[in-house]
Amino acid sequence: MSTWSLPQLLAGLHDDIQQRLGTVRKTFAHPGTKGDGSENVWLDLLNTYLPQRYQAQKAHVVDSQGNFSEQIDVVIFDRQYSPFIFNYEGQTIIPAESVYAVFEAKQTINAQLVAYAREKVASVRKLHRTSLPIPHAGGTYPPKPLIPIIGGLLTFESEWNPALGNSFEEALYKGDGSEWLNLGCVAAHGHCFLNPETASYEITYEGKPATAFLFKLISLLQFSGTVPMIDIQAYAKWLTE
Repeated sequence: MSTWSLPQLLAGLHDDIQQRLGTVRKTFAHPGTKGDGSENVWLDLLNTYLPQRYQAQKAHVVDSQGNFSEQIDVVIFDRQYSPFIFNYEGQTIIPAESVYAVFEAKQTINAQLVAYAREKVASVRKLHRTSLPIPHAGGTYPPKPLIPIIGGLLTFESEWNPALGNSFEEALYKGDGSEWLNLGCVAAHGHCFLNPETASYEITYEGKPATAFLFKLISLLQFSGTVPMIDIQAYAKWLTE
C-alpha cells in the first residue's frame, strides 16, 4: 500500500514557500537584498510548477510604439511562441504581446503597497499590443482577441489586524478597472481572487495560501489560452530611428 499523501505534498509546498519567505524577512538586513530574496522565492515557485510554455522573470515590458512599463517584480510570459526577449546587462525586456500576468512581490502588505501594485499592473495593461491574422492550411484565422493581463500582489505578511480584513478589502477596491488586482497571496494568512462574474473579491483565510494561489493562477492561465500572434514588423520600424 502506498504511503504517499497528496494533502501532505500540497501542504508541504506551501510550508516551504512560507518558511523561505520568513527566512528572507528575518535574516536579510538590507531592504534591497530582502526584496530581491522575496522575489526570487516567488519566481522559483512559478518557474518550477508552471507548465514550460510559461516563464517567470523580473522585467520591463515594451510595446511596438516604444512605450515601457515600470520594472515588474514578476512577469509571466509566453516562451513557446514569443519571437524575441531582450536580455542585456542583467535587464530583461519583454514585448507586451507575450505577457500573461504581472505581480508585485513585497515582504508585507499595506494600503500604500496595494496602491503601488495597482500602478505597476496598470503600467503594463495600458501598453499597446498587436495581433495578426493566423495563417493555416485553408487560409487565415482572424486576429486573436487580446487576452486580459492578470495582475496581482504577492507578500509574506500583512500590516493590518486582522490581516485580510475590511482595510485590506477597501484597499483592493480603490482605483479603476484597469488597476484592479486579480490575485493576491499573503503567504502567512490567506489569498484573494477577483471573481469576474460578480466583480467582487473572494478572500480565503489559511488553507495553505501559497499552494492555493498557485492552483488558482494555473486555472486562470488555462482559460487565457495562447497569446496573440505578434506583429514583429511593428517593432522592426524602430530600426530606422
